Amino acid sequence: MLLWLLGAALLARAAGFYLPGLAPVSFCEPGNDQVPDCKSTIELFVNRLDSVESVLPYEYTVFDFCSENTMKRPSENLGQVLFGERIEPSPYKFEFKKPAVCQKVCTKSYDINSPADKAKLDFLKKGMLLNYQHHWIVDNMPVTWCYDVEDGQKFCNPGFPIGCYVTEGGRAKDACVVNSNFNEKDAFYIFNHVDITIHYHIVEHEQLGARLVAAKIEPKSYENLNDDSPDCSGGPKFLKNKHTGPFKIPYTYSVNFVEDKNIRWASRWDYILESMPHTNIQWFSIMNSLVIVLFLSGMVAMIMLRTLHKDIARYNQMDSVEDAQEEFGWKLVHGDVFRPPRKGMLLSVFLGSGTQIFIMTFVTLFFACLGFLSPANRGALMTCAVVLWVLLGTPAGYVAARLYKSFGGEKWKTNVLLTALLCPGVVFADFFVMNLILWGEGSSAAMPFGTLVAILALWFCISVPLTFIGAYFGFKKAGIEHPVRTNQIPRQIPEQSFYTKPFPGIIMGGILPFGCIFIQLFFILNSIWSHQMYYMFGFLFLVFIILVITCSEATILLCYFHLCAEDYHWQWRSFLTSGFTAVYFLVYAIHYFFSKLQITGLASTILYFGYTMIMALIFFLFTGTIGFFACFWFVTKIYSVVKVD
Repeated sequence: MLLWLLGAALLARAAGFYLPGLAPVSFCEPGNDQVPDCKSTIELFVNRLDSVESVLPYEYTVFDFCSENTMKRPSENLGQVLFGERIEPSPYKFEFKKPAVCQKVCTKSYDINSPADKAKLDFLKKGMLLNYQHHWIVDNMPVTWCYDVEDGQKFCNPGFPIGCYVTEGGRAKDACVVNSNFNEKDAFYIFNHVDITIHYHIVEHEQLGARLVAAKIEPKSYENLNDDSPDCSGGPKFLKNKHTGPFKIPYTYSVNFVEDKNIRWASRWDYILESMPHTNIQWFSIMNSLVIVLFLSGMVAMIMLRTLHKDIARYNQMDSVEDAQEEFGWKLVHGDVFRPPRKGMLLSVFLGSGTQIFIMTFVTLFFACLGFLSPANRGALMTCAVVLWVLLGTPAGYVAARLYKSFGGEKWKTNVLLTALLCPGVVFADFFVMNLILWGEGSSAAMPFGTLVAILALWFCISVPLTFIGAYFGFKKAGIEHPVRTNQIPRQIPEQSFYTKPFPGIIMGGILPFGCIFIQLFFILNSIWSHQMYYMFGFLFLVFIILVITCSEATILLCYFHLCAEDYHWQWRSFLTSGFTAVYFLVYAIHYFFSKLQITGLASTILYFGYTMIMALIFFLFTGTIGFFACFWFVTKIYSVVKVD
C-alpha cells in the first residue's frame, strides 16, 4: 500500500512538450509588458523542516519564523502529504533583477518570563540541537546551500540549518564550525539572515524573457542593533542557554541576480544531483557486484539446463525399456508434486497481494525511467504507487482465487475477503499507529484526517470492489490443469539431510537475491532517512530485473534439489525461499540504523522500525511471489515432458 521503495530533463528538451506541472516559467523585469505571461515577482515557498537526527518533520510555522498568513497555500498531491511535505508561502518576495540588501522581514520578540514565549524559544533551541534544516523552494526548484568540502569539491545541500550550538566546553557543533566567530560557550547561534543568489538564463531562440536555473543561499547570523533599520554588519546573533529577560530575533535577507549562459532550464537540477553524496559512488564496485550476480545466474541456468536434460533423457529411455529399473529422484514424486499445500488459503492470499505489489512496482519504475516521476515532480512517485495499488485489485483477486481453486479450496468468500483486507489491513494498522505517534508529537508528517478518510475510500470503494471482480473471474474459470495426476494416498518423505531440510534451504535461498540489491538498498535508505534525493531510477530498474531473475533461479535450483531428495512440499518452501530476502533486508535496516543514522528519541526510533516493518512486509510478499511462480513454472515444465505411467 505504501512503497518507499520512489529522465525529466531528457523529455523536457523536446520542443513544445513538457511533463505535467514542469512547464518553464518566464520572468522579466517589472514594467516590461512586451512579453506575454511573464512574471516579475519571484515567490519563495517554504516546506517542512527535517533532521537526520530525528524522524519527526515539523511545519515551518511551528518554529515561530516569519510567516505569511494572507496567501493561500498551494495544493499538494497525495504523495506529498504521505511524505510529510507541507509547502506554504513565505514573506520573502523580490522582483526579478532587482537586488536587495539587508531587507527586513520581521522581528520576533520573546519574554522568558512568559510561559508561551519560553516554550517557543525552547522548541527553537531543540531544533538547533537536532540540526533541523530549512527547505525553501523557488520556481519549483530547491534553494541550495553550497559549500566547499574535502578535495576541493563543492557540495550543494537542498536545505540549510536554522542555527547551531556551541557546547559548554567550547566545541562547535554542526554548522557552527563554518565561522570562527561562533565561539561563545553554551550558546545557540541563530541564522537570522540569508544571502540569496538567483541564477537566470536569457531565452534566445524561444519567447522573450528569462528562466531561473539555480537558487543558492548562504545562511548568516547578525546582531543588528537597530531592529527597525538593520544594516547586517554586527556580530553573530546568539542566545545563551540560560538567558533571562527579553530577547529579539530580527530576520533579514539580501538577494542578488546572476546571469548564467551555461546552464539551460532543462538541466538546471544537474548541479544539485551531481553533488549529492550517493553520486560519489564507487561505480566499479557496483558494476562488479552486478557482473558477479549475472555470472552466478548464468551458471545456475546452465547447470539446471544440462542436468535436467540428462535426467529427462534418462527417464524417458528407462520408460522405453521393458526391464526398466525402479524410479528414483524427482520423477518418483510425480504423484504428489501437485498435492495441495497446507494453509493453501493463506498462501493464495499472499500470492494475490504479491502479484499486486509486483505489477505496481514494475509499472512505477517504468514510468520513473521515462522521467515522469523525477524529483522535480514532487510527490509523483508515491502518488503513482498508491494509485496503481488501488487499481490493481483485480489481478490480486484473480490470482488468489485461481490458485485457491487449484488448491481445492471451497471457501471462496473467505478467500476474497482476506485478499482484499488482510495484507492491506496489516499495513494500514501499522501506518495508523505510526500516524498516531506523529500526531502526538505534533509532526507535519501526521496525515490529516481528510487524507486518511480519502485513503480508506480508495481502499474500500475502489480496491476492494476491483478485488471482488477479479476473484469472480478467477473462480469462474476452470482450475489449473496439472500435467500429472495426484495420488490419493500421500507418499512418505524419506529422512532428509541437513542441506535438504526446509529451514537451511530457506536461509540460503535469500542470500543471492539480497546480494544483488544491498548496494542500491543503501541509497534508497539514504533518500528516505537522510533526506537525500534519489534519481537513479534507470539503474534501479536494472537491479529490479536482476532481482527477479536471481530470485527465480535461486528458488528453482533449491526446488530441484528438494525434489531430487523426494520432498514434494515445494509450494510454501518456494515462497519462503525468495521471501526470506526480506529478513536480510530487515537485518540490514537494523544495521543501517545503528551504524549510519544519528536518530535519537524514543518516538523517532519507534517510527523508524514501524515504517521498516511495512517495507519488509511488502518486500516479503513481492519476492515470495516471484519465487513461487518461478518454481510453479519449473515444476509444471519438467513433469510435462516426462513420460509417466
